[in-house]
Amino acid sequence: MATLLGCESPCTRGKRRNYSSNIITKFTATKITGQGFSRGTQLPGGLLQERDKRAKWNGIPTLLQKLYESSHPNSDLSHAHTFLKLLLSQLSVEAMSFVTEDRKTAQESTFPNTYTFDLFGGVDLLVEILMRPTLTMQKKKPKMNDDLVKDCLSVLYNCCICTEGVTKSLAARDDFVLFLFTLMTNKKTFLQTATLIEDILGVKKEMIQLEGIPNLSGLVQSFDQQQLANFCRILSVTISEPDVGNDDKHTLLAKNAQQKRNASPSRAEVNQVTLLSIPGFIERLCKLATRKVSEATGANFLQELEDWYTWLDNALVLDALMQMATEEPEQSSTGEKKGIYDTANSWLHSRELLIIHLDMFFCFSVVFFLSSPTESSDESSLATSPLRHRLPQSMKIVHEIMYKVEVLYVLCVLLMGRQRNQVHKMLAEFRLIPGLNNLFDKLIWRKYTVSNHVVHGQNENCDCSPEISFKIQFLRLLQSFSDHHENKYLLLNSQELNELSAISMKANIPEVEALVNTDRSLVCDGKKGLLTRLLTVMKREPPDSSFRFWQARAVESFLRGATSYADQMFLLKRGLLEHILFCIIDSGCTSRDVLQSYFDLLGELMKFNIDAFKRFNKYVNTPEKFQMFLTQINSSLVDSNMLVRCIVLSLDRFESQTEDVKVVEVLSECCLLSYMARVENRLSFLFRLVNIINVQTLTQENVSCLNTSLVILMLARRKAKLPFYLNALREKEYAEKYPGCLLNNFHNLLRFWQRHYLNKDKDSTCLENSSCIPFSYWKETVSVLLGSDRTSLCAIASYIDEPFMDLDRDLLED
Repeated sequence: MATLLGCESPCTRGKRRNYSSNIITKFTATKITGQGFSRGTQLPGGLLQERDKRAKWNGIPTLLQKLYESSHPNSDLSHAHTFLKLLLSQLSVEAMSFVTEDRKTAQESTFPNTYTFDLFGGVDLLVEILMRPTLTMQKKKPKMNDDLVKDCLSVLYNCCICTEGVTKSLAARDDFVLFLFTLMTNKKTFLQTATLIEDILGVKKEMIQLEGIPNLSGLVQSFDQQQLANFCRILSVTISEPDVGNDDKHTLLAKNAQQKRNASPSRAEVNQVTLLSIPGFIERLCKLATRKVSEATGANFLQELEDWYTWLDNALVLDALMQMATEEPEQSSTGEKKGIYDTANSWLHSRELLIIHLDMFFCFSVVFFLSSPTESSDESSLATSPLRHRLPQSMKIVHEIMYKVEVLYVLCVLLMGRQRNQVHKMLAEFRLIPGLNNLFDKLIWRKYTVSNHVVHGQNENCDCSPEISFKIQFLRLLQSFSDHHENKYLLLNSQELNELSAISMKANIPEVEALVNTDRSLVCDGKKGLLTRLLTVMKREPPDSSFRFWQARAVESFLRGATSYADQMFLLKRGLLEHILFCIIDSGCTSRDVLQSYFDLLGELMKFNIDAFKRFNKYVNTPEKFQMFLTQINSSLVDSNMLVRCIVLSLDRFESQTEDVKVVEVLSECCLLSYMARVENRLSFLFRLVNIINVQTLTQENVSCLNTSLVILMLARRKAKLPFYLNALREKEYAEKYPGCLLNNFHNLLRFWQRHYLNKDKDSTCLENSSCIPFSYWKETVSVLLGSDRTSLCAIASYIDEPFMDLDRDLLED
């Protein structure tokens, strides 16, 4: 702790230095025990001044003492504001260095100003000053000066980003957190308040309950569209389940145990319900998401956009800039124009204000240029015009894009919640999808000449540009909107809906009920629907672009659920199958995520569709191509097993349609169907599917391997061949010299399957719809396989020799 007091020569060491050290020790102990000194105002002013220079406190304890003395209840706070501004000028410089790339100055400081400010009770004092109006018994609450409130919030935010622990201590004060929301009613203090709240909620241990915010409905309804968009940044923290890692990487065993412990709705789910109860909330979000912006023109537009987003990386920062652009130079309560520290502090109201490749000098130069007239005649004449006329068009577009990222995220979370059907109904009613369709070419996926734009993978921790974030969030929204919901047909226009009807009529099959019930007044306008536009840009992406992953997921979600021949043919006619096969076989794509998404999409596209298998055989027309396709499938069964399941299911159906000449022809010619028809190949897949998973490693990502292995065995059971397959598993064990290994593992997996799926209506419905096998048959087959009668030829136990039996061990307990 002595190092915090600055360097002293050996001859000065003694009582005086120990006394100064004791000051620090006592303050530190107070923060832990709550007893003793609480702030610098309790110490003699002479002592503080005497120790200030030696300890390098930069006069902060003395200023805090003056701030305290001038901020008593019912006092004129103008004097307090003067002292606060002096403190702010010191803290802003330190905070600015923290949000730039070069942080050496702040990190090497022996005694950071914000640390000193917090240590001597400054944070607690500002919280007390801010909340003072709430403590009065008067009916009419006293109103604090807006500039004073803004500067209090600025200092608190500076302390949060510079001094470890301040944010957490503020987050622990529920009364203060809820109070901050009341400050958002004032537009002049909105940005500062919103940024501080976002920081606090990001570290808060327990998620805040939105219903506890005073008059939340009135607060939200008072926001203009700009404020509402930024409020979505805060909402995203309150409606999303706590992020404890990648969801797919958490075992299903752990998730099930967690669900048993927390049977009641989570706080995030309760907050979603609270939001949906606010009149007009969803409608306003839809308007924000679909609001048009001016198009940028010129050949250098993309480069201009790239330059700006590397400099400004946050919607709140852009708000501060846009606010400066649209307002006259503000004057303080003393009539003075804001100086560079005040302007710099406004910019600090976003922790993502990262001036990524610029040094401090340029940073302050830019801030000064944006805020202050200069003495140069040329620059003075430039400053006479409103700044908004000098802002690049690309900045205005980035500003709008970043709004939409936040709004789309909130809508996406709500679409995945328990109130999904309610949200779906409102999004359809307020024409979200047609609105996004109208923005697709002009904003979401503008045409540009860069052909080798490869973006970061979706699993990497990277700083993505606003444009990339916007596209990915848009694709995630489409995926959530289409997945297992009849509203998916809103992604088409009227002509495309007519095309689906014509396909069904030509094939002499009834139209899908959801298609018949689609309200045509709510579908897309124009020559192309949103799904068709997505297919067009999907084909243009570079092989390893992570956009391919999200694009494929969005299109796959349109096909999920009960298989629709018309939906498949609609996409087949647009060359989707050939594009997927090119990506898998010929493009040189090496991304496992992209390949997995294409395998899943190909499975949905080809399932039970004889025309798709015919097209497959036409494209994969050489042994080399087919071998490359098999190599890709076999390289990771976790990624490709859904496609394997599709082929097995389709083969089983086609073999029962031998009266159809077309089916017989494709069965005899298609290399893929011929390959899967050989029992040794199906057994090979079964061996590996059972072997690559166990109960402890099952996740949402790989549980499909268990279901695919079950599909193979269910189809074998239908043909009375289940004993043959079980015996083959036994022989494989002995051949590998691990008797009992496969079958014991499979037995445990099926026991888990029973516990997992028999209590999950949604999951069981998905299994039934995707396989066209009644869920009752799934349950029956699992029960037969888990039978305890060792004389049954269909029970796994019959194929495990007694010495290797390990079926009684309960691996499923928490």
